[in-house]
Amino acid sequence: MSETEKPLNFIERIIRDDLEQGAVKQITTRFPPEPNGYLHIGHAKSICLNFGLARDFGGTCNLRFDDTNPAKEEVEYVESIKRDVQWLGFQWDGDIRFTSDYFDQLHEWAVHLIKEGKAFVCDLSAEEMREYRGGLTEAGKDSPYKTRTVEENLELFEKMRLGEFDEGACALRVKVDMASPNMHMRDPVIYRIKKASHHQTGDKWCIYPSYDYAHGQSDALEGITHSVCTLEFEEHRPLYEWFIENLPVPATPHQYEFSRLEVNYTVTSKRKLKQLVDENHVDGWDDPRMPTVSGMRRRGFTPASIREFCDMVGVTKVKGVVDMGMLEFAIREDLNKNASRAMCVLHPLKVTLTNYPEGQAETMVAPGHPQRDDFPEREMPFTRELWIDQDDFRESANKKYKRLVIGKRVRLRNSYVIEADECVKDADDNIIEVKARIIENTVGNNPEDGIKPKGVIHWVSADQNVNCEVRLYDRLFTDIAPDAGGKDFLECINPDSLEVLSGCKAEMSLANSGIEDRFQFEREGYFVQDSKFSNPDALVFNRVISLRDTWGK
Repeated sequence: MSETEKPLNFIERIIRDDLEQGAVKQITTRFPPEPNGYLHIGHAKSICLNFGLARDFGGTCNLRFDDTNPAKEEVEYVESIKRDVQWLGFQWDGDIRFTSDYFDQLHEWAVHLIKEGKAFVCDLSAEEMREYRGGLTEAGKDSPYKTRTVEENLELFEKMRLGEFDEGACALRVKVDMASPNMHMRDPVIYRIKKASHHQTGDKWCIYPSYDYAHGQSDALEGITHSVCTLEFEEHRPLYEWFIENLPVPATPHQYEFSRLEVNYTVTSKRKLKQLVDENHVDGWDDPRMPTVSGMRRRGFTPASIREFCDMVGVTKVKGVVDMGMLEFAIREDLNKNASRAMCVLHPLKVTLTNYPEGQAETMVAPGHPQRDDFPEREMPFTRELWIDQDDFRESANKKYKRLVIGKRVRLRNSYVIEADECVKDADDNIIEVKARIIENTVGNNPEDGIKPKGVIHWVSADQNVNCEVRLYDRLFTDIAPDAGGKDFLECINPDSLEVLSGCKAEMSLANSGIEDRFQFEREGYFVQDSKFSNPDALVFNRVISLRDTWGK
């Protein structure tokens, strides 16, 4: 390995060795989300890992929906997941796959287990099962129904399939080991009754396989070589292997675990994210404050920045929490290099240039990006009346204030140096206008009298501009761990996570911008058109991220 090559993570080393030793000829991975919500930043890491492994080692990666719980699943979630995977820059191999594609085979294998005397129909209630299961220091007890005959179990399982029992009346369990120190091995349920219509199979089934049962067998049917899961499934691996050993599966996949991605100042529980949506704490799953992939997309994050963040985090077995600042750093770095520049005045204050002729206009030229020649230049009309930001003017100020003050000078970005003479106030003593003068021959030059401006401010023409709404987004939670230690995460919501500014004034170049075109509004931050509310007649821009990390300052 050369000095510039990045070291392999532990899963990459396993795959390299498997290929070199001929254990596998080509790798096949899979990304198997449950369609019961939108994908979040943690899923993005799994996507980047599974699809990235297939790409880097010349293999393939399947997209398979783990659709074994129809009561919580929706087609909307299926479609959103497909969009997210492709937006992140990946493409699955072949057709979309569903665990429900294998329901017939999974049922046949369940019957096989019954015939082998390795599965039985149990009438214990869920609460009774928990009691019989025992505890971490106490062995479980066999179900009184474990001794049913093969014929009896086959008959009862068929009645389950035909819908002759109510939900919860019974379940199909496998006979493993009620004394096992691994709780997942204590005769787990592999089929339960659920009388719910399925988004793929309709009303064909009223019994559905458990995740632990369906997972490994689906992997085997698809020829998955490396089944990569997050660390919480490590305890499930012995059961995964038990099924592979006890069923006539066509392949023998292996499961490998890595630590899941946890980020501070956020929650990634689908249940809690759904609660935020259902109780209208946010504007849907794609709210720009949500840690969902669709929310980050609407916020203006780039696929490259999310991939880079996941790469920075790395792949290990060590549990930990990643600082939100790392994700914010990744998007700042990306946008600093790749976002076009523009000027937008968020809090407009009129400036009248008293020595500039009425009706006259000039065209000022500015670079599309200060470090890149491949970005086209911008043309900006310069007129007698301009908008500047309210924060860029004071009647008087100390020497630390580097903006416009009466009797002092500033440079208008890519334009003239101006000097303020007076301000106009309304009846409430609010400043509503500044009267100033241009200093002649200062476009691209310093003043001939040697009195240099104190600073540089942004501006737009008051006659020719784009009126827009700007939404300033911040972190959704003020607490570093909003759902830790029994806290009510809803009480940790940041009341200042969204500020909506109307009547903002942007330069004319933004009139032709498109959805997902990203800009640095000079001196303000990075922004993108909102994909949900923005339209050609009413532009709405979301702040992706501030220019600098100011959190907590």
